[in-house]
Amino acid sequence: MNLLRFRQVALMAAALFLISASFAQTTGGDTVDLGALAQIKTEAFERSQVMENLFWISEAYGPRVTNSRNHKLAAEWAMKQMQEWGLKNVHLEKWPFGYGWQIKHFYAAMETPVYAAFTGFPLAWTPGTNGPINVEPVWAPIHSKADFAKYHGKLKGKALLMFDPAPLTLHTRADAQPSPTDEEILAHAGERWEGGGGRGAAAAGTAADRDPSGRGRHGEGTWEYTPTSLALANAKNGALRNEVNAFLKEEGVAISITPGYNGDGGTIFATYGGSENPKDPIPPPIVAIGAEQYNRLVRLVQHGITPKLNFDIAVDYQNEDQNAFNVIGEIPGATKPDEVVMLGGHFDSWQGGAGATDNGTGASVAMEAVRILSALHRPMARTVRVALWGGEEEGVYGSTAYVQQHFAKRATMVKTPEYDKLDVYFNDDGGSGRFRGVSAGGSPEMAAIFKSWIEPIRDQHIVAVVGGDQFRPTTSPGGTDSSAFSWIGLNGIGFLQDTLEYGTRTHHSNADTYDRVQKADVMQSSMIEAWFAYNAATRAEMLPRIPTPAPDPDAKSHE
Repeated sequence: MNLLRFRQVALMAAALFLISASFAQTTGGDTVDLGALAQIKTEAFERSQVMENLFWISEAYGPRVTNSRNHKLAAEWAMKQMQEWGLKNVHLEKWPFGYGWQIKHFYAAMETPVYAAFTGFPLAWTPGTNGPINVEPVWAPIHSKADFAKYHGKLKGKALLMFDPAPLTLHTRADAQPSPTDEEILAHAGERWEGGGGRGAAAAGTAADRDPSGRGRHGEGTWEYTPTSLALANAKNGALRNEVNAFLKEEGVAISITPGYNGDGGTIFATYGGSENPKDPIPPPIVAIGAEQYNRLVRLVQHGITPKLNFDIAVDYQNEDQNAFNVIGEIPGATKPDEVVMLGGHFDSWQGGAGATDNGTGASVAMEAVRILSALHRPMARTVRVALWGGEEEGVYGSTAYVQQHFAKRATMVKTPEYDKLDVYFNDDGGSGRFRGVSAGGSPEMAAIFKSWIEPIRDQHIVAVVGGDQFRPTTSPGGTDSSAFSWIGLNGIGFLQDTLEYGTRTHHSNADTYDRVQKADVMQSSMIEAWFAYNAATRAEMLPRIPTPAPDPDAKSHE
């Protein structure tokens, strides 16, 4: 072979080696594009905008109670940002909801026997005070409707302390859970996963650590709950809440005070005490204050001292448009545009904090993932669609309305043409912690595929594929938005995340703020979500599908 020919052969061999080296094959999984992965990493880690997204979502426009003015302003910003990144078909999709609600002003203090300012906030969908009010507290714990008669005629014009004192104990361990090693993740991932396509479970810790209310952080792996009415603490207990609210209104209660649930040290966990539904009774004003402050009031009353309290609360009920919305944007597919890969997270939040870890992180990560994919300028066969859901906190309403409008009504399971074209939905709603694993939705085939996607990014400490051995049907949407998809037999996939301090400090609390978000973690999550969406959008075939459920005539619709 002459020298020229040798050089030609050598150059061809080198080129073939470079081409083959840009792809990797895992047994039983997919061939993945390592060149695309390198680009995704560069975009995610060197040009990240995820924290900038989070600033606007949580600090400029947070909190974002569903259908509130802040929620709408945040949606306008998100749509404009998506359009600037080159996304197409950016729009809102509306569905029936009810009132919007937002805090305008809050002041609370004890004036006598000594002055003490209260930390706190109003419960959502409860009214203001129509100017400053001066009231005296009465302790009247309501455990059930049987207590109504006991307090009849004794509550008019009073500040009602309707809960038992909050049981506070010494913190004997850190609120934040340390990030587990990869080996610990692999050893415990199966037992930590809740199954199906729901919210990503905590990556490590006891069952109490995983409790989203934070009920496990006092003591060692045990929790206590104040033995009192759940009507105002539990957003799901709507019927009892309405009965209590009607009673308080009839009795002329001036304001009701709660310690929230399981908070202390200045952290207050609370959500709502009224309702977005115009048909439900409007309660008197209800505020959550610090547990230590609440307990002090109860002790003063028990010792025969009647404090003088001052409140000045202004809220804004928005009833001009009772349709809430989801924010939608797309990167159109190059060759199979009617087949769709979705990713997203809920955009709404509660009012106590800024809605940063729940779920500004999930929304910011989803937006960053589609920005990354758009910046690659690599054609993807399938359309990639991002969704920022509304109404998740009230009951997964936005995503439930979406799947029934686009894919199938759960009551009949009559499929639309879009049903068979929806490949997968990836969801992020687990706080600030980095992705450590992913659910396979009960499919061994999906598990093998996801393992091949994870293999080249194990350096990012995502190592576990869980839930691939046993399919668990989703009987009703709840917990997070991926459940709305799995509820009708579509792939709704959640990621396994580090717990950090999500359940113990920030989830549904006044500490849910920008500064509690770990920048490196959400950058990692953005990279992984973009990588998963890219692989789904470019693989030869659609992903395996979970079983289609039978019709459920009793299923509720949120269309």
